[in-house]
Amino acid sequence: MSEQFDEIGPIDYVVVEFPGNRMTGEGFPLLVDLVDRGIIRILDLMFIRKDEDGSVTALEIADFDGDGDLDLSVFEGVQSGLLGQDDLNEAAEAVEPGNSAGLLIYENVWAAPFATALRRSGAQLVASGRVPVQALLASLDAAEESA
Repeated sequence: MSEQFDEIGPIDYVVVEFPGNRMTGEGFPLLVDLVDRGIIRILDLMFIRKDEDGSVTALEIADFDGDGDLDLSVFEGVQSGLLGQDDLNEAAEAVEPGNSAGLLIYENVWAAPFATALRRSGAQLVASGRVPVQALLASLDAAEESA
């Protein structure tokens, strides 16, 4: 089984909150483009809605922008099994009541050759992280103010 994953890139996840349940679909063509260009491979894509009472509902892939086309039909059925009910519940904790969220698990296909070479040489990933854009902007603003 591990041979099957010898040439896999790093796997990431994101939870994107949509305040007021407003999913415009503006980012979907860009997501499709990343997949089409082989930059990422989507492993799981799910949507949830958190009601004002805190209850959470899984949403079907739909026409989010109301133009009559199924915005994510290209991703319909994309499900690796990595996302379980526990993951949905954990993601829902990060979402404010009255909002929706998209949960995306994806492989960084662009990094697969590099990651594979590192694994072949015996290297192991021991830490990983991401700097939120808001934190970066706040840091740059603070640096600019102190200059």
